[in-house]
Amino acid sequence: MQRCNQAWAVVAVDEYSRTVISVAKSVTPHVASVRLDNGSGSAVVFENGRLLTNAHVVSNARRGTATFSDGSDTSFEVVGSDPLSDLAVLSARGDVPPPATLGNADELEVGQLVVAVGNPLGLNGSVTAGVVSALGRALPVRQGKAARVIEDVIQTDAALNPGNSGGALADSSGRVVGINTAVAGFGLGLAVPVNVTTMRIVQTLISDGRVRRAFLGLVSMPAPLPDDVAARTGQRAGLRVVEVVAGSPAHRAGLHAGDLVLTVGRKQVNDAQGIQKQLFAEAIGTELPVTVLRGGAMVDVFATPTELSVR
Repeated sequence: MQRCNQAWAVVAVDEYSRTVISVAKSVTPHVASVRLDNGSGSAVVFENGRLLTNAHVVSNARRGTATFSDGSDTSFEVVGSDPLSDLAVLSARGDVPPPATLGNADELEVGQLVVAVGNPLGLNGSVTAGVVSALGRALPVRQGKAARVIEDVIQTDAALNPGNSGGALADSSGRVVGINTAVAGFGLGLAVPVNVTTMRIVQTLISDGRVRRAFLGLVSMPAPLPDDVAARTGQRAGLRVVEVVAGSPAHRAGLHAGDLVLTVGRKQVNDAQGIQKQLFAEAIGTELPVTVLRGGAMVDVFATPTELSVR
């Protein structure tokens, strides 16, 4: 029995190694080391001639140089940067490798294998592996006087170090599901998810160079609905309000910490994206109905988002 267990363990380790090696070979050619006047980091080719990185990697720089694992390099210009999602788009002036395959972070599960590819400490093409430690984390960010929480951040124990920022977080199939953004502590890394909401931000950066946002003023986290409410609405979860920003549209509408948000704009919400994906430019000044569960009763309030100032 002991020999059988040892043999099984060897097979499992070999399979794990093969998976990581396969992902590394698949993803590394699409990840660049980027150098700018004010710093350096990593970036991922996601469209022909375009790279995705972190806004904090770019900072106020307008141009730089990208170097790939095969030694080729090219200059690039910053197309647009959005500090409140910590994303920036770069446009290469010369030839770059073809785009990486993008996945959908909404399909990730806790415990799933992920591989980080970047350039920590200036070491090109470094690969680390780990698992998804948690989903739905929140990462506070600030630009000037404006503060926002990046919702649904991926937490991983794959080792991340300075220089990994802007690099790829890939699943076991080699699909990029996140852009590594921060080292939160020993053994704890965070990545901005690649999903529908993220790609909408990216496309807005490409077309407009910036992102206009509606501001509601809620900090929330997913929470299950009581069984009777779930049976009545057909909705399993909502968003528990953790904090309401004083003076915000949510505050003026009468929302309170402890409220359980069921719908926003008459659409069911069960994760942070349910709200965030509605808070783009077209929502500014538009009345949004919000249904919450409060004290066992459903309550409708109406909030009118304002434009989020980044000055």
